Amino acid sequence: MDLRSTLLVIGGSACSFKLLNTIVRLLPTPVPASKKAWRWRNISTSLAHSSLTGAWAVLCFYLQPQAVEDLISSHSVLSHSLVAVSTGYFINDLLDLAMNQSFKQSWELLFHHSVVISCFSVAVTTRLYLGFAVVSLFVEINSVFLHIRQLLLLSGQRNRPGTEATAPRPSVAYVTTSWLNMGTFLVFRVCTLGWMARWLAGHSEHIPRYILMMGTAGLSLISTMNTVLFYRLLRADFLTNTHNTMDSSNKE
Repeated sequence: MDLRSTLLVIGGSACSFKLLNTIVRLLPTPVPASKKAWRWRNISTSLAHSSLTGAWAVLCFYLQPQAVEDLISSHSVLSHSLVAVSTGYFINDLLDLAMNQSFKQSWELLFHHSVVISCFSVAVTTRLYLGFAVVSLFVEINSVFLHIRQLLLLSGQRNRPGTEATAPRPSVAYVTTSWLNMGTFLVFRVCTLGWMARWLAGHSEHIPRYILMMGTAGLSLISTMNTVLFYRLLRADFLTNTHNTMDSSNKE
């Protein structure tokens, strides 16, 4: 794709995810409160993005396995389109967060999205590092379960109703999602980001300084956010017997 086509894909993607958000608004939801209703729409849209791009990233390497050997210059229409579509989503989500949440609540995600948009924009405009960008989207496989978990919390489906003799206990759906979330977190977040950091360090001599700085800054930011997120998930789902819900604003 040329630059014009790339911009059209990014813009079309942003508009498509905005349209999806609007469609979700028109559907009945189990969260009538206005603020929770917005969060339901936002996370549902994020779930659609994660489901699409996570599977798409796997397909890219399945159809072009040799791309793993050259993450800098190898590219295909499929991988280029994937990164462009994901860029459009992050632009849409950044605007959605900025318009509906206070800066104090969303600054981490706004910063995260800004870094991702910058890195992905370089990849789609130069057609370089597309393989590296596609690898980063493996994280979205975990995000599928993270978003499902958040929707269960928002809709009040974390616990099964208790009786007079027994206290409420976590539902089967929530427990299953929690374990899948933690397992995929370790595989597709921790392992993927660790591999990316190792790759970046091993190829630093072949990467322009500004690209290396962007990649290092992005990985450092996301790794820090993931460390905090992992602790919150571990504490909320595995290290406490209380039924307090974890704030679901961390949804990268």
